[in-house]
Amino acid sequence: MKTNRSSSPLGDYIKSRRERLQPSEAGIQPLPGRRRTPGLRREEVSYLANMSVTYYTWLEQGREVNPSPEVLLNISSALQLDVDEQKHLFDLANVDPASAGTTPSSEGPDRRILQKIVDQLQYPSFITDEGTDVIAWNRAAELIIADFGNMPENERYMLNIIFFKEDYRSRLVNWEGFARYAAAVLRASFDRSKDNPLYKERLERLRRESADFEYFWNLYEIKQKRVTTAIFRLPDGQEMEFMLHSAAAIDNDPDLHWCIFAPVPGSGTEERLMSLLEQDRLPE
Repeated sequence: MKTNRSSSPLGDYIKSRRERLQPSEAGIQPLPGRRRTPGLRREEVSYLANMSVTYYTWLEQGREVNPSPEVLLNISSALQLDVDEQKHLFDLANVDPASAGTTPSSEGPDRRILQKIVDQLQYPSFITDEGTDVIAWNRAAELIIADFGNMPENERYMLNIIFFKEDYRSRLVNWEGFARYAAAVLRASFDRSKDNPLYKERLERLRRESADFEYFWNLYEIKQKRVTTAIFRLPDGQEMEFMLHSAAAIDNDPDLHWCIFAPVPGSGTEERLMSLLEQDRLPE
């Protein structure tokens, strides 16, 4: 006996969602005739999703592999997918949900929990959001990188710190290479965030007020986040060399990035860092 089977994960997925949803739950009258399969018929999904039966059938059969964001959003609505299921649908189609105008959960990150996690590390560490705002940091980061706690909140974002804070620039021995790398990373994510008003405002300020950033930006270099070197010179003259490691999508939030500065082995940095933290804990 010959059976019809979809030939793509996307097709299998929407078929499974279709079969679990009853016409009464979808708010429509069932089409006449004997129902040979559970759940909605393809004709009913196509009606709810405002597309032709033929096109929807192609999707289930894997004959159409490049659905538009609008089509996916309509199918998501027709099949009553929740936030997680909708994201999975877009992932299977290799489409960015933002391109369909979908918005992430309105619940922001729990900064108290993030702060407690960061505080567990002895290495300098901080977490940034989509605007590179530093939303959690530990004491080591304040001592080595920048005094985040004494910055106005509207200035506490990394692009501002890198290109406009002279104290940071004087501390970072390899500032030029690091700043060039930061501009190239920003270039790589530009198209995904260019419609964000805050993102646009900050980019325009950087280009207008920082000749260094404008120069690096116009090089049009592209870099993905990777392990990179940062060498800091403290006020007492001692230098510390770190490898910057980045972790993205904290709690599945792609806008959160965790930066951890691990001492370079054999450089003496770890020993100097532990000594500095020990001195900082001593009562005044």
